[in-house]
Amino acid sequence: MEKKISIAIDGPSGAGKSTIARRLAGELGYYYVDTGAIYRTVAYFFDLWGIAPKDLDGIRRYIDELTLGIEYDDQGVQHMLMNGMDVTEDIRTQDIAQKASLISAHAIVRDLLLDMQRSVARKHNVIMDGRDIGTVVLPKANVKIFLTASPEERARRRTAELQAKGQKAVYETVLQEIRQRDYQDTHRAVAPLKKAGDAVEVDTTGMDVEAVVAAIRKIVEEQTGKCV
Repeated sequence: MEKKISIAIDGPSGAGKSTIARRLAGELGYYYVDTGAIYRTVAYFFDLWGIAPKDLDGIRRYIDELTLGIEYDDQGVQHMLMNGMDVTEDIRTQDIAQKASLISAHAIVRDLLLDMQRSVARKHNVIMDGRDIGTVVLPKANVKIFLTASPEERARRRTAELQAKGQKAVYETVLQEIRQRDYQDTHRAVAPLKKAGDAVEVDTTGMDVEAVVAAIRKIVEEQTGKCV
């Protein structure tokens, strides 16, 4: 069996990981695994139960009631299933994003999802994005990218994205939330956000999607020896 290729894209919230990873996966014919959506689904589940992200006892009590699933539509778009229900759209709020950051700090949650993520990479060529893909989930990934941008740039992008979806978003508030999210992600005890030692950093500040995709394609070609 041909060895599968895995590309890990890590970086802070709002750096454009999902946009770039989804676009690149489509061009390469790879599976795109949005791990942030997986954690958002977990956060959404506990939010429905009224369990706070820091309530570890509550999480332990109810975590066995959660069944997660991932499906891909004809366009290769990842859909998240929570106990059989498609919650892909429900999890895309700033509130759930903040709660996902907190809930992902628990080892019991990360352990639950680790096998799911690695299983997809064993079976398919994948582009997987998140906070600890290159350091924890896929430490032997063929290519590791650390995608970043200034907090101000990320806040502008996120504000525009939310407003385009009809959600209320104020730049100053989003910037504050991004800075808080950065602190949470980099200071948690379990699998904190950090650049893998062998990752290539790509700062997307001032770059458009096409330029970022082109830059990463070049890195993939150089590190895999394959023309993509």
